[in-house]
Amino acid sequence: MVGTPMNGRRLSFGFGNGGHELGPSSTPPSNAGSDYGSFVDFTRDDVEALLNEKSKRKDRFNYKERCENMIDYIKRLKVCIRWFQDLELSYSLEQEKLKSSLELSQQKCMEIELLLKIKEEELNSIITEMRRNCSSLQEKLVKEETDKSAAMESLAKEREARLDFERSQTTLSEDLGRAQRELQTANQKISSLNDMYKRLQEYITSLQQYNGKLHSELSLVEGDLKRVEKEKATVVENLTMLKGQLTLSMASQEEATKQKDAFAGEVTSLRSELQQVRDDRDRQISQVQILSTEIVKFKDSSEKSGSELDNLTMKTKELETKCTFQDNHIMELQEKLTIAENKLEVCDISAIETRTEFEGQQKLVNELQRRLADAEYKLIEGEKLRKELHNTILELKGNIRVFCRVRPLLPEEGCSAEGKTISYPTSMEASGRGVELAQNGQKHSFTFDRVFAPDASQQEVFTEISQLVQSALDGYKVCIFAYGQTGSGKTYTMMGRPGHPGEKGLIPRSLEQIFQTKQSQQPQGWKYEMQVSMLEIYNETIRDLLSTTNKSASDATRVENGTPGKQYTIKHDASGNTHVTDLTVVDVQSVKEVAYLLNQAANSRSVGKTQMNEQSSRSHFVFTLRIYGVNESTDQQVQGILNLIDLAGSERLSRSGSTGDRLKETQAINKSLSSLSDVIFALAKKEDHIPFRNSKLTYLLQPCLGGDSKTLMFVNISPDQASSGESLCSLRFASRVNACEIGTPRRTTTNGRPAESRLSYF
Repeated sequence: MVGTPMNGRRLSFGFGNGGHELGPSSTPPSNAGSDYGSFVDFTRDDVEALLNEKSKRKDRFNYKERCENMIDYIKRLKVCIRWFQDLELSYSLEQEKLKSSLELSQQKCMEIELLLKIKEEELNSIITEMRRNCSSLQEKLVKEETDKSAAMESLAKEREARLDFERSQTTLSEDLGRAQRELQTANQKISSLNDMYKRLQEYITSLQQYNGKLHSELSLVEGDLKRVEKEKATVVENLTMLKGQLTLSMASQEEATKQKDAFAGEVTSLRSELQQVRDDRDRQISQVQILSTEIVKFKDSSEKSGSELDNLTMKTKELETKCTFQDNHIMELQEKLTIAENKLEVCDISAIETRTEFEGQQKLVNELQRRLADAEYKLIEGEKLRKELHNTILELKGNIRVFCRVRPLLPEEGCSAEGKTISYPTSMEASGRGVELAQNGQKHSFTFDRVFAPDASQQEVFTEISQLVQSALDGYKVCIFAYGQTGSGKTYTMMGRPGHPGEKGLIPRSLEQIFQTKQSQQPQGWKYEMQVSMLEIYNETIRDLLSTTNKSASDATRVENGTPGKQYTIKHDASGNTHVTDLTVVDVQSVKEVAYLLNQAANSRSVGKTQMNEQSSRSHFVFTLRIYGVNESTDQQVQGILNLIDLAGSERLSRSGSTGDRLKETQAINKSLSSLSDVIFALAKKEDHIPFRNSKLTYLLQPCLGGDSKTLMFVNISPDQASSGESLCSLRFASRVNACEIGTPRRTTTNGRPAESRLSYF
């Protein structure tokens, strides 16, 4: 609100012919003060009083006095507006100066920061390199020291091993000498045993020869015995002598047998002793061989240990030389590190000085930013007040407000080779309100109440119309309709994208705001009743989208062709209200109920596919919310109406490629939009006759275009190069609409609810 204090401060504005002061304690120069004296002082209370001032009517039929009061009121408004324009200009100049000084300070700060960063980076790189070198050298030193200690330990171990080896070698040499002596004694024993074995073999051979002789003699004796026995008969007389000889030979044979057995036992014992001697010899030989192999191994290990000892000695000498070199290198690096630390101290001092200077510059920048923020705040407040005054003037003039919205380029459209078709001026006067369209090398400029770029969100768009929606709860008739060619984003603006809560359109968001405000005003004693109706105008035929009988465009065609059904007729009464006969009206209590009805209407609405749009709206969609409110504590009653309209898209037959039913639909759409254009032209020229009855669309919109309604039009355009012609026509039409004066909006208050309240919707 204009009269609300800003942050607890009261701003006093004044100006005169001789003063050139500016701000809350001063004012800019202005020529408007000549109308009302030499000095005029404006405060917020004065501005609020000026805005809320009501004319004192002594005689309601004295039009001259009323005219003079209105002229005087408009002059004072102009004075206030001119003063605010001068104030805004001075604020903009001060803002530019502050911005330029801020840019210079920021540039200096950036240069200082850059130099500081460069110096810090150089010092950091030097320190990092030195630290890296120092750490690497320390690591090398530690590694060398560990290698040296390991080498010393291994050298000590080798020395101990060498001493152990020498001791073991001495013991082994003693064992070897003892084993050699034992081997010599064993060899002597073996040689003596070999001699004894040879003698025993010779003795055995002699015994064997003697045994052979005995066997041969025994065989001879046996032969003689046989011969004697044979000759017994003949040699009887020699029997006794032979028996005696036989007894003697038998005794000698027994003695020989006994001797043979004794010799056999001796031979067996000698053989066992010989075998034992052989085993001892083999054992001694194996021990000798083992000792010989161990001696060879010890000789090899001693040679290897000697070579390893020599290698370790050489490595130790090399490590000692390397350690000496590393110590020298470390001393050099320490000297360099000391020099670098000295340089670092000098750089730290310079960095501290630079940082102190930077902090001073930063404080200056902060001060400039604070002053810039104050200037921007004042500029924003002035802009808000300018908008409120502008809206007040528009309401007094009765103009239709026009918002322009440019949709983003689609992926299949791509960028034009000739550059952007749509551009936006950056000047202070046209920022956010101007749009430029380039066609055939010419640039066409347009200015509206608000222009939304392709990156504007649904929430940003709704924020601009939220106060207008609020007016419906305050008892005003409000009408918002979307106009534009096919595929320019009208349905997206009004309905949004289904299934995406963040992209809800103006209709769902308006309903959410209305029901939220309804809840918030209940503690103040306000109670509201709300009714919803939805219709579409398809081929110049009204279709009830909430009816259970009409479900498709074919039903409307049957009604149009004379098939029995409901006849929907548009009627206007003397008080400026409009109703449609037989139209379905539903009482609603929550947003969910309205969302369900919107979904039902969307499923019943006529859509079709053309070459310009995959799902093109083939009818004009009209959503009406009637609000009846009563304050039980004050008995105040208000009746507001919110009309949200999504017009069908205008299109050229050559581009849409429509045939058959689509051709008929296109012709009906273009005819109704042409009738709307004729009405706008007649209103702009202030003709006596306005052709509202040329189409059902214009006849239905008659209270919005020629009555006491708050009306806003969204003109949606496409940035595609191929659609530049249609976009130019839409922008020109929107400019004419913005110039139309339809009368001052009037609040509807009643002392009681009318009996046929369901029939009034516009």
